Amino acid sequence: METILIEGRDATIKDVALVARYGAAVALSEEALERVGASRAVVERCVDEELIRYGITTGFGKFCDVVISGDSNAALQKNLIMSHAVGVGDPLPDEAVRAMMFLRANALAVGHSGVRPETVGALVDMLNEGVVPIVPEKGSLGASGDLAPLSHVALALCGMGECRYRGKRLPAAEALTAAGLKPVVLSAKEGLALINGTQCMTAIGALAAFDAWKLARTADLAAALSAQALRGIVDAYDERVHAVRGQFGQSESAAFLRALLEGSALTTRQGELRVQDAYALRCAPQVHGASRDAIGYVYDVVSREINAVTDNPLIFLNPEDPSGGDIISGGNFHGQPVALAMDFLGIACAELANISERRLERLVNPALSNGLPAFLVKEGGLNSGFMIVQYTAASLVSENKVLAHPASVDSIPSSANQEDHVSMGTIAARKARQILGNARTVLALELLAACQAVDLLDASEGLSPPTLAAYRTLRSAVPMVERDRVMYPDIEAATALLADGALLRAAEEALGGEET
Repeated sequence: METILIEGRDATIKDVALVARYGAAVALSEEALERVGASRAVVERCVDEELIRYGITTGFGKFCDVVISGDSNAALQKNLIMSHAVGVGDPLPDEAVRAMMFLRANALAVGHSGVRPETVGALVDMLNEGVVPIVPEKGSLGASGDLAPLSHVALALCGMGECRYRGKRLPAAEALTAAGLKPVVLSAKEGLALINGTQCMTAIGALAAFDAWKLARTADLAAALSAQALRGIVDAYDERVHAVRGQFGQSESAAFLRALLEGSALTTRQGELRVQDAYALRCAPQVHGASRDAIGYVYDVVSREINAVTDNPLIFLNPEDPSGGDIISGGNFHGQPVALAMDFLGIACAELANISERRLERLVNPALSNGLPAFLVKEGGLNSGFMIVQYTAASLVSENKVLAHPASVDSIPSSANQEDHVSMGTIAARKARQILGNARTVLALELLAACQAVDLLDASEGLSPPTLAAYRTLRSAVPMVERDRVMYPDIEAATALLADGALLRAAEEALGGEET
């Protein structure tokens, strides 16, 4: 895997996933280091000349009018980190923390934050050596940025707090020593620059957006398998139907469904068995497509945010004076763009689960399943089959409806009303991640049921080539349910295949497309 170069301007969501999940190494470009050094010169001149600038020679938040002497600046930065590291709850997953570290380094590399090059370098070294700070998941208001979560990262950088290293949870100082690294002693502006930004919500959001795109295509795959098990009518996916509406995501979903169903011996045409299917089959492109469009919007917002400078104050260089420039207090740390996008992402994923559960209900309900045995099992009564599988799906869908309530419409003033409107963007991102996980499980349940239905029909050879490839991949991990057995391991195995993208890869490879 190639090293990802941190430029500060062109990181992608895929880069975030490669670093966070797959351990890709990162390095700072020479141009980025030069920009960081230039902005640092402005900070040092400000301190030397005792200019009054927020966060450099003053306190923070409500204390912005309290002037801090140059001799106390190191203590000011350390105190900031210690006092703000007040997160609570379970630790964020390591991948989310690694994504935070990568995004914070990327933001600092743009050169508007005033940190020393060696401080950014220390953050990169921690990332490359696999030292992962323990960051509690709760405590951010989403403005002034993700103060509490990022403070736990900065705390570890300074040798305080806790980290995970090589599978062990250790005091940060021990973890750094074991990795051959030294704690950072912060200088003027650096504490604020490390914690004032949207990198927690954006890290969680970037990984969620990455997964959501895969989930939307997996939803099409699940619908294609269910459509075949239920002898669905393919006319509803006709290109002309979707062209006259003109919704991009809908047309993309319908095109993928047509490709997935090409060559199937199990689908029907309108009038052969019935004139119309229920909405869960007939309107799959309309519902899935709307979620695709929403995910596309989220992708755009997050893609911009991962290359954004979101701390405060910001330093803008004066080309005519190497150590001069403007230091401007603004509000780029406010997470509202990400907050709205994450709420939208949660809703989009919840809808993929909603319609999936309705297809699952049609598969297990003998009044709706076109002749399939009740609850997809032989000797019904003695065996319950997939009866409670549908209960689980219904439970997850209902939970998603609660979680889909937007966080971004809430705000609680903080810092003695100096910070009187906040985004709750990190709550929105965490909820979107939960909804996505629930939706993935619902789709796994539908796929298990659809494959069971195909087996009961003894019709796997009638599946289209791409859905047959997905069917075989699932069956390599989960056998048919001949009679009642403990099923939660089956659900876990199927959900893992969806998380990994294995079913979707199998289908796309059969279509001759790129791996997901």
